[in-house]
Amino acid sequence: MKTSIYNQVTSQIIDALEAGVKPWKCPWARSGLGGMPRNLRTQNCYSGMNVLLLWMQAEKEGYSSPYWLTFKQALELGGCVRKGEKGTAAIFYKMREVVTESGETEEIPVINCFKLFNLNQIEGIEVPGSGELPGGFDPIQSAEDFISNTGAQIREHGEAAFYQPSSDIITMPERERFASAADYYATALHELTHWTGHKSRCARDMGRGKGKAGYAFEELVAELGAAFTMATLGIEGEVQHESYIASWLEALKNDKKFIFKAASQASKAAAYLAESQDCAARAA
Repeated sequence: MKTSIYNQVTSQIIDALEAGVKPWKCPWARSGLGGMPRNLRTQNCYSGMNVLLLWMQAEKEGYSSPYWLTFKQALELGGCVRKGEKGTAAIFYKMREVVTESGETEEIPVINCFKLFNLNQIEGIEVPGSGELPGGFDPIQSAEDFISNTGAQIREHGEAAFYQPSSDIITMPERERFASAADYYATALHELTHWTGHKSRCARDMGRGKGKAGYAFEELVAELGAAFTMATLGIEGEVQHESYIASWLEALKNDKKFIFKAASQASKAAAYLAESQDCAARAA
C-alpha cells in the first residue's frame, strides 16, 4: 500500500510538470476565500503533501472552495455528499511498531489514505461568504507586514534574487523591475523560505554537498514554501523558476518520496515564517 501511494502521487506530479502545469499553484487564489485548503469543521489548514493533492484535484475539477470535509463530517454538519461524487485521497501517518533484525522494537511512520470531499461536492451546507475576509484584507499590505515581521535582512539592488547563508542576507532586485507587485512578493517569499533553512532556524542542509539533486531539492522546498505562504496571504504571484523543472522531473522519477519530503520541509518553513508573525505581535 505504501509504495503504491508514493508512486501514484509522484506520477500525478510528473504528469502535471510535463504538461507545463505547476501542481502547487493555488487554483482559487482569486475567490476571496483564502488560499490554503482547510477542513470546514475544524478550520485547520492541511499541510505538506495534502496541500498539493487537494490543489491538484481542485484545479482538475474546477472547485472554487478551499473547504473540505470527510463524508462523516459532512453528515455531522447537516450536509450530504451528492450522489456519484468521488472523494479525493489525502494522507496521514500512523506510527507502527516493528521488530528489527537485531530483535529490537522501534516505531516507524506508515502512510495511510483517507477521502475528502470539496464543499462544491456537498449539498445542504452553506458556503462561507466569498467576499472580503473578515475585517477587510489588502494582500499587498499584508505581504509587506508579513515580510517585515520575519526580521529577515533584505537588500534591494542589482538584477538577481538570492539568499546568502554566510551573511544571512536576502538580496532582491528593485521592485520596479518586477512585472507586478504580486510577483515581487512571490519571489521575496521564495527567498524567505531559503532563509528559514539557516542553522539558527529550521536547520536544513539546503543542498550543500549533495550536488545537482540536493540543489534541486532545496529549490523545490523554496518554491513550495512560497506557494503555501502566498496562499495563506491571498496573493497570486509567479516565481520564474522554469529552469528547475527538468531537474525536478529527474529527481521525481528517481525518488518516489522526493515530493513528499520537499512538501514536508516546505510546510515546516512556512510554519516558521507564520510563527514569526506571532512573535512580532507579542513584541509590539
